Amino acid sequence: MTALDLSSPVAVVGTGTMGQGIAQVALVAGHPVQLYDAAPGRAREAAEAIGARLDRLVEKERLTGAERDAARARLRPAEDLAELADCALVVEAVLERLEVKQELFRALEDVVGDDCLLATNTSSLSVTAVGGALRHPGRFVGLHFFNPAPLLPLVEVVSGFATDVASATRAYETARAWGKTPVACADTPGFIVNRIARPFYAEALAVYEDQGADPATIDAVLRESGGFRMGAFELTDLIGQDVNESVTHSVWQAFFQDVRFTPSLAQRRLVESGRLGRKSGQGWYDYRDGAQRPEPHTAEPADAPPYVVVEGGLGPAAELVAMVRAAGIEVRHEGEGEDGGTRFILPSGGQLVLADGRTSVEFRDVVYFDLALDYRAATRVALSAAQSTSPETVAQATGLFQALGKKVSVIGDVPGMIVARTVARIIDLAVEAVAEGVATEEDVDTAMRLGVNYPLGPLEWSRRLGGDWACELLDNLHECAPTGRYAPSLALYRHAYASDKREGGTS
Repeated sequence: MTALDLSSPVAVVGTGTMGQGIAQVALVAGHPVQLYDAAPGRAREAAEAIGARLDRLVEKERLTGAERDAARARLRPAEDLAELADCALVVEAVLERLEVKQELFRALEDVVGDDCLLATNTSSLSVTAVGGALRHPGRFVGLHFFNPAPLLPLVEVVSGFATDVASATRAYETARAWGKTPVACADTPGFIVNRIARPFYAEALAVYEDQGADPATIDAVLRESGGFRMGAFELTDLIGQDVNESVTHSVWQAFFQDVRFTPSLAQRRLVESGRLGRKSGQGWYDYRDGAQRPEPHTAEPADAPPYVVVEGGLGPAAELVAMVRAAGIEVRHEGEGEDGGTRFILPSGGQLVLADGRTSVEFRDVVYFDLALDYRAATRVALSAAQSTSPETVAQATGLFQALGKKVSVIGDVPGMIVARTVARIIDLAVEAVAEGVATEEDVDTAMRLGVNYPLGPLEWSRRLGGDWACELLDNLHECAPTGRYAPSLALYRHAYASDKREGGTS
């Protein structure tokens, strides 16, 4: 099954930001495009707005004047749904309400031909449920573009329960012909991106609610240690707190209030207060004129320890050993040799341990350090300690990372810290989605890199960290907080076992 021929007319119903963006994508690709909106005059206004954007593309030398003129000639507002009768594809981008979408598609089915592909751009509703209103749901598919549609490459091509393979394939190939990167996805709450991304927001909010750190510090750690382009608080301010919370609530409800997707009370209070982020002038941060951006907590300079003892290697943090040695700090080895073990012993006698889902209070004189995407490239590292941890141990741990050129943020005694617990939960949901047939490993990784700009795909991250890393960390977190939120999925247990067998383990 091939993509739609460029001579085939495409219609977009709904002319808000997303509708205009999708129409522009189809138009620039070469299709005749019709715009329809139930509000009188709105389609004509949208056509004018798209024309103005085409002018800007010419100014930026992304289109020639001739290409713009040809595109404008192919764009036509429609005053009535009946004008869409000859379309080969109709994409809907109207209000996110099930009954509104179902009513629209029932009306479209009375207008278009039997071979017309019908698609919804919904981000939160079930494609199966929307298509359930149709007499012929086999031709119905989800085409979930990301905002702004002309710029972002990802399109989730979602097959509902009744979607024909031929329809999904044609939609997939058409998106690719439009210059997009499509990923195939089964109909699941949140599809790929909005399902697997929930922990990125949820764990940052949980650390904040547990008084582990303030938003500015959490965001700085996610960016400067985790390698994420934006922190969770600044990103939700950009998205809109009401929008982000609505998606979280929708996914939670769709999964029958699964505790792993539970919305945040702190975010609910923010929305109730009207602090919706950039669009309202205030969210987690203040965007009003003259407002100062809060600085992340950064520890004062401390002396580096003269030496450290390494009990074996450090797993995902193994590169720290060479970095410590290069900083002029003596490295001694004890225990299993350089390929085993998990900790530094400091001159104070205290331990410096990679975050593993446990709390410092469980052990005598322990400081945990957070996971980093790349310890050499990271500019900040988070540490956590219990009240009972000696100040000398905290100071030596701080000085050690400062000697490596890192800023240090000391946070509360939060199990799994910030980056480690976030990455572990993202990996868990990704592995589970693959096991349930939602998407392939490759498509999940592609979706998360392109849809939300993650530095690595979750499955790629899992391979880098070791197949059992996320499972062990979440097991420990579940012991600390046995609500079910952190219990590893059965799929993750199987993934960890399979990885252990591949690596020659016997457990």
